[in-house]
Amino acid sequence: MQTHSLQDLRDKFAPTDRMPVVFLGHGSPMNAIEDTAFSRAWTELGQSLPRPKAILVVSAHWMTRGTTLVDVSAMPKTIHDFYGFPQALFEEQYPAHGKPELAREVVTLLKSHRAQEDDRWGLDHGAWAVLKFLYPEADVPVFQVSIDMSRELTHQLEIGRTLSELRDRGVLILGSGNVVHNLGAMRPGGKPLDFALEFDRLFADRLADRDFAALADTESLGSLLRAAHPSVDHYLPALAIAGASDARDDLTFMTDAIDLGSVSMRSFIFHAN
Repeated sequence: MQTHSLQDLRDKFAPTDRMPVVFLGHGSPMNAIEDTAFSRAWTELGQSLPRPKAILVVSAHWMTRGTTLVDVSAMPKTIHDFYGFPQALFEEQYPAHGKPELAREVVTLLKSHRAQEDDRWGLDHGAWAVLKFLYPEADVPVFQVSIDMSRELTHQLEIGRTLSELRDRGVLILGSGNVVHNLGAMRPGGKPLDFALEFDRLFADRLADRDFAALADTESLGSLLRAAHPSVDHYLPALAIAGASDARDDLTFMTDAIDLGSVSMRSFIFHAN
C-alpha cells in the first residue's frame, strides 16, 4: 500500500495541467468550526494541492433518483443541511462562484448517465465544510454533481471514469463522504467497532490494489457493506474518485482514523506520479 506524508505530496506536485482527484472523509459537521486533526489536515492539504481552475464536488449529501443533476448556478448558495448543532454552524457561509459554462459541459459529458441541469441546489455541508479549509478565500469556482441512488455501485465508478477527462483541463474532482458511515452505531468517545475497522482496511487494501470492481461488488461485500453503510450515500463519492483515477496515478492516504466508533475519516488522493 502506497502512503506518503503531505510534505511528500507537496514535493510531488510539479506545475502541470493534470489535476489530482481527492476524496475526503468529512465526518461530523462540527469539523467545520472546530480545530480538529481532520480540519488541520484539510488545511495542510489545501496548501499542498496545485491551484485548480474549477472544482467539481461529488458529495454524499446531494442524492437524486433516476438522474444525475449538475448545479449550473452562478452563485451557489451555502446549504445548512443538518439540525441540532450550534448556531455558529448555521452562520457559516462559503461564497464561492459557480462555473455555469463548465457545468453545462458536464451535463453533456454525462448525458448517457441521465444528466440534467439544476440551479436550485448549491453547496451542501459535504462540500463547503471541507472547501473552507482547502480554499479558505472561496476564490475558486465550484459546482456539485449529484449521486444517483437508484443505480448499482458500479455506476459511480463509471461516472468517475467519464469525469476524469476534466483533470487535464485544470479541474479538481473532489469527493466528500465517508468510507464507513453507520450513524446508528455511533459511540461518542468509543473505540472503533470491529466492522468499521474491517471494512476500512478492506477498502484501503482494494483501493491500493486498484481492484475497484471488488469495491463495487455488492454481493461479495455482503453483510460487511451493510454494516458499514446502512445507506450507501456516503460510500458512492469514494467510488467516483476511484473511477476518476488511472494507472498513471500514485495513491496517498491521510486521516485514516475511525471517529465516533463507526465513521471512517479515511481520505485519499490520486495524483500523477
